[in-house]
Amino acid sequence: MSNPGDSPEQHQAPLIEHLIELRSRLLRAVVAVLVIFLGLYAFANDIYLFVAQPLMALLPEGSQMIATEVASPFLAPFKLTLVTAVFIAVPYVLHQAWAFVAPGLYDNEKALALPILASSVLLFYGGAAFAYYAVFPLLFEFFTQTGPENVTVMTDINAYLNFVLKLFFAFGVAFEIPIATFLLIASGATTVESLSKKRPYIILGCFVVGMLLTPPDVISQSLLAIPMYLLYEIGLLFGRLARRKKQQREAEEEDA
Repeated sequence: MSNPGDSPEQHQAPLIEHLIELRSRLLRAVVAVLVIFLGLYAFANDIYLFVAQPLMALLPEGSQMIATEVASPFLAPFKLTLVTAVFIAVPYVLHQAWAFVAPGLYDNEKALALPILASSVLLFYGGAAFAYYAVFPLLFEFFTQTGPENVTVMTDINAYLNFVLKLFFAFGVAFEIPIATFLLIASGATTVESLSKKRPYIILGCFVVGMLLTPPDVISQSLLAIPMYLLYEIGLLFGRLARRKKQQREAEEEDA
């Protein structure tokens, strides 16, 4: 609590210190991304080939990926390498964010926030991995086999990159549903019973989100919507477990 005699400069000092620390944390995060990017840039083409492998393995004989713009052979691997650097640096970036906000949290908030933060990172990575290893092979097999016979499949490398990055992001965000569901229940914004009664609307919402975040085809929409609903059920399960644990702790406190 500040004293009435404090000068305006003294009131501004804590704010300036926080801004300086925020700048320092942001600079560290940016430097981490740049360092990882510089280390990966020599492998930019290899990284692109790895990401393109699910489609290239299914292209008809004689087909290949093409570059329709002059700068695409350089810009597509460059863009992917930069996104990969950010992807790898996410734990460190979130650590910097955590170090900035943690001093202002209570002990019980820290105990809850840290596992949620770690789980969010792992779930996002899990969503991206699910898209690459499970969704891409099915999706590209469907696309490459349903075209007209006289049309040769030769995908532009930049268009392909934009397509897969959109799917990576969509599945990464979708896999955060258990965290969002758990937080809604833990914060008291809703209850397990209330969410359970809204299952029909949740299922419809999952398919609407799948329609908005994925390409306009039934397969990719379903491959996103179904895992979203299953993850929603997992969030409800953790919400029930957390509520049961809370009730047991309250009962123990009453007995004591």
